[in-house]
Amino acid sequence: MMELYIANKNYSSWSMRPWLVLEAFQLPFQEHIIPFSEDPTGGQFKQTLKVLHDNAKVPVLTDGEVLIWDSLAICEYLAEQYPEHALWPKHVAQRAWARSICAEMHSSFTTLRSLCSMNIQADFSAQGKMLWEAHAELRDEVARIEYIWAQRSQLSAFLCGEFSIADAFYAPVVMRLKSFQLPVSANAQHYMQQVLQHPAVMQWIEAAQKEQPLARMEQYSR
Repeated sequence: MMELYIANKNYSSWSMRPWLVLEAFQLPFQEHIIPFSEDPTGGQFKQTLKVLHDNAKVPVLTDGEVLIWDSLAICEYLAEQYPEHALWPKHVAQRAWARSICAEMHSSFTTLRSLCSMNIQADFSAQGKMLWEAHAELRDEVARIEYIWAQRSQLSAFLCGEFSIADAFYAPVVMRLKSFQLPVSANAQHYMQQVLQHPAVMQWIEAAQKEQPLARMEQYSR
């Protein structure tokens, strides 16, 4: 059975992506949570992960002797291993678009990432209002995300019609926008609700809500 190593569900956006894919498509896997350490240098978290891989970051997927340590690489591996499931869209043009927006999420939106870290338990609406007013780069990045989301075929659809890797990659953004209550269009709000109501996402959120907060990971006071 495949084994997925992740960190705290409340904070780890990178862990959330492959976990959602595995859970949404009911692929057999065993979950291992390695909690973040209060030690800013990594502490036990880094020591545990280094046994798996020198990268010492999450997520990590093992499948027998195969080891993959990057969220996008893990999802690509899963799509190759389970071609009977539409982890990526079947249509070539739509699949190319889905891969492009995932790669863009993987490498871009640095202002949103740095200012609005994922914290599912928190209500950062007051901080979100101040950040929105103070940072034009944040407003530009959210506008770009809204544009991507608006390309879906209909209001009630996921990014590629049915839930796919693309939605798993943008789910942590939904968590950020929700926690910080950043102002987005009605279209974007519809997409956010679609994601939040997906059973796998609901399961992740429920587990995240039960975790103990870590002082080091609390970017803003609650």
